[in-house]
Amino acid sequence: MEATVEQTSTQTSDEEELCRLTDREEQILQLIFEGKCSSEVACALCVSKRTVDSHLAKAYVKLGVSNRFQAFRRALELGIIGA
Repeated sequence: MEATVEQTSTQTSDEEELCRLTDREEQILQLIFEGKCSSEVACALCVSKRTVDSHLAKAYVKLGVSNRFQAFRRALELGIIGA
């Protein structure tokens, strides 16, 4: 029984670690969810579109999702972004 509890807490901390987004990843997700496209986000942050897409890709991995809709739902569930 103890192994199960330990394994569960390890899984939880692993999940929390995966979902820990950088400030920039959170900022980009928030702008995307406000309706901006990658190019608009890039212009607003004075970075390239490729940089924005790279941050998004890393955020998707951390959130365990594969597209913007899934990322939006997961970020809302975790309280990473506000509706």
